[in-house]
Amino acid sequence: MEADPKMLERLDSIAERVSELERRLNDPSVMNDQKEFVRLSKELGSIRSAAEEYAKFREISERIVEDRAIIESSKDEELAETAKLELADLEEAQEESLKRLKSALLAEDSDDQRRAIIEIRAGTGGEEAALFVADLHRMYAKYAEYKGWKIDPLSSHPTEIGGFKEVIFLIEGKGAYSKFKFESGVHRVQRVPATESGGRIHTSTATVAVLPEAEEVEVQIDPKDLKIDTFRASGPGGQYVNRTDSAIRITHIPTGSVVSCQDERSQHKNKAKAMKILKARLLDRERREQEERIAKDRRKQVGRGERSEKVRTYNFPQRRITDHRIGLSLYNLERVLQGELDQLIEKLTMADEESRISDE
Repeated sequence: MEADPKMLERLDSIAERVSELERRLNDPSVMNDQKEFVRLSKELGSIRSAAEEYAKFREISERIVEDRAIIESSKDEELAETAKLELADLEEAQEESLKRLKSALLAEDSDDQRRAIIEIRAGTGGEEAALFVADLHRMYAKYAEYKGWKIDPLSSHPTEIGGFKEVIFLIEGKGAYSKFKFESGVHRVQRVPATESGGRIHTSTATVAVLPEAEEVEVQIDPKDLKIDTFRASGPGGQYVNRTDSAIRITHIPTGSVVSCQDERSQHKNKAKAMKILKARLLDRERREQEERIAKDRRKQVGRGERSEKVRTYNFPQRRITDHRIGLSLYNLERVLQGELDQLIEKLTMADEESRISDE
């Protein structure tokens, strides 16, 4: 079994990265920086098995080359026969090693077992876009319920007729991020809006961002970098949710990231939820920057493209849902909107695994 050249190139890069990480983890300045030490240790743990197996694969491959050279050129029949016997065993060992390498390359994302924070925002389409946000929120909530996971609302900005300008929530369940990470991007809906009397089909969009929940040690924020404002929470139509300044707006000055929470009556609870969202955003930002630094030509993961990328269309007249990343169309739109996402997620997972193997 021949190894894919692109796969071998990727393994070479991984082996180099392991050496670099081991060197950095022995650097006293890194050892004294808990956050950096934890981050680099996790990265090393996620790729070490692939590097170790690749070293075995290369050793076996080198011995195969040597035995073939002996068989072709040796005039010693006994030596050539010994080389043939060994070659058969080595080729079998090489094939098994190659299978283990593929499994190592497909090892789960280090974030896969985390809980997931999902942010959905209305895009183009006005009130219809806000109603579509509510549809997506309901779809994800039903899928989470099917998986036995809990939803913790973090922030929302509802509209008067039942939509959301923005809704942010936490999926509490081990492995939630591994399922929802494929949802990031622009979702498009094509249908006759409830607000449209002429029966014309409109196209509206919503943007979904899925973030792994940050652990406390991973994101440490200097209080001096925060600007915290309080204000009176309000709902649709300007009606006050309560009569105290319990709503919180946190601005992270270095990055300009702004988070607002007003769903709770307690200022303390709103602040805690806002900090949870902010930490997840900063972790996601750091991870993306790290990936760009490691390899500008890194693999194109199917499931997590740019958030401006159109990932899926929901066409109501045709009862069709199309995922544009993998060219898959299904004609079970109603069932998908009721939370039956497994078929889509399985197809996206398979496509992502294939792209990671080939490193295309």
